[in-house]
Amino acid sequence: MFENDEEALASLGADITTAEIVQQPELWEDTLRVYLENEVGVMSFLTKARNLGGNQRTRVIFCGAGTSAYVSDTIVPYLYEVGDTDSFEFAAVATTDIVSAPQNYLNPDVPTVMVSFARSGNSPESTAAVNLVREFVNDTMFLNITCAPDGLLARGSTGADNTLTLLIPRANDKGFAMTGSYSCMTLLATLIFDMSVNTSKICWVNIVSEMGQEVVKREKEICDYLNLDFNRVVYLGSAALSGLAREAQLKILELCAGNIATSFDSSMGFRHGPKSFVDQKTLVFAFVSNNAYTRQYDLDILQEIADNNVACATVAVQQETGMDFTGRSFTFEGQPALPDAYAALPFVMFAQTIALNASVKVGNTPDTPSANGTVNRVVKGVTIHPFEV
Repeated sequence: MFENDEEALASLGADITTAEIVQQPELWEDTLRVYLENEVGVMSFLTKARNLGGNQRTRVIFCGAGTSAYVSDTIVPYLYEVGDTDSFEFAAVATTDIVSAPQNYLNPDVPTVMVSFARSGNSPESTAAVNLVREFVNDTMFLNITCAPDGLLARGSTGADNTLTLLIPRANDKGFAMTGSYSCMTLLATLIFDMSVNTSKICWVNIVSEMGQEVVKREKEICDYLNLDFNRVVYLGSAALSGLAREAQLKILELCAGNIATSFDSSMGFRHGPKSFVDQKTLVFAFVSNNAYTRQYDLDILQEIADNNVACATVAVQQETGMDFTGRSFTFEGQPALPDAYAALPFVMFAQTIALNASVKVGNTPDTPSANGTVNRVVKGVTIHPFEV
């Protein structure tokens, strides 16, 4: 797909999605620039956010719907390790949960920063969740990370003293599936709340960009897995990479319009029932953590499934560290081991490449995969019911 010209891709209904997957390494460098150019404003916002809590920690909730929610699931475990946990209590809370049951996810007396992730910012839940937090919580601040300058989320916060909006306009995917928007929002939020020094962050972004370019060059190797006889796909991972696993399975589910069954879980959780999903026509992919302790559990489940000899193929997606899965793998060699939230970016490009090519294999059109229109690029048909605070 990546070597096809635009005309050939257009004939497959795949020109938009293919281009948006391929451009991500460049977009990650753009996202780093967005962070560095706005660093003064970001640091001022974080100082105010710390002070919002007074003598207690400020609660920071990372919110979105669908893929935007999985941004939160990817970064929050990592921030517990590298974020300012003396000042902040981090939590991933989907906007769909806030809108449907605010009383279960919000505490009026806990100072709260709401970080909203949105590709377009036009889904009904995006604005409704912000409005509910404003009404429900006494002391609030808002950080909007969105790809659409003209979206309702961005426009609705113009001029608000307690709000910072950061835009990544080149990541505003036009295809049905979120690709660059997911990876760029993940990166920007990680850069903001990761307390590591900028020299490290810049180095890590340079490495992930190189790894993303490697995914493009190795597309044929990735597609070899799709030549196997399969109709099910499983993605596994631990901590931050468990959130990534959920996004990875959604991509193939979306782009194949359900024609390939999918499942996801944590590496440890998979044994507790969900492993029943695996049969002789199942591809199992596991994202392998670069945390040496956690990595052991990822390698354990990979080896267990491989030894069971029940899956069509069991594949590790990993960086070479010296403690690697020795079975089938897509291994990045020669780069320093990245923190998992950064490694998630080239890892998700692997999953997007699988989803793109699988979509074409099942006869679907990746740019418009929902032929009957029951699933839309921006969610429609949502009724926002009034809530009495």
